[in-house]
Amino acid sequence: MTASVRDDLLAAGLAVFDRVGFEGATVAAIRARARASNGSFFHVFGSKKELAGALFLDVLRHYHAAVLAALDPVPDAEQGIDRLIRAHLDWVVSSRREARYLFEISRSEWDEDVRDAQRAQNARLAEGIERWRAPLVASGELLPMTPVMFVSQLIGPAQIFCRAFLSGRDRADPRGEADTLIACAIRALRRSERVNKQ
Repeated sequence: MTASVRDDLLAAGLAVFDRVGFEGATVAAIRARARASNGSFFHVFGSKKELAGALFLDVLRHYHAAVLAALDPVPDAEQGIDRLIRAHLDWVVSSRREARYLFEISRSEWDEDVRDAQRAQNARLAEGIERWRAPLVASGELLPMTPVMFVSQLIGPAQIFCRAFLSGRDRADPRGEADTLIACAIRALRRSERVNKQ
């Protein structure tokens, strides 16, 4: 029963945060949306902030799973770049409410427990990408750079389009720019034939 109540409260929290933001959301509104009693809410979460942190980690886990699924089966350099960018864009569009929460609504001042868990989840994502990337760097197919620089070059430009889409500043589906984003990322990350021949 507790898992079901927790899931209902997380879903309700997501809907309320999406509608009115974190500051505007109240425990009462979340409870009403979840059809949960005050006692049920506080049995599962100690506060609105605790629910928000748990929701953040849950959404982050789903996002990371979607990204890492793009690397199975293991692709070559260009396929991997293509799949990772498309996975990011597809997740943002198909999980718009979750993406808005992850990239637009969530707050950095949440307690240390959430930040520690976030770092652990981010580390698992980085390890998954690095397992694919490191052999391609070693073979000369991908340019050598830090993992952070690699991800920023890979996802950064796509994220700019996604933020405009999520905020409503641009209504166009960001997947419409996928081919251009992929081509630019390949130029930024893949070692060119000319360099290979020198």
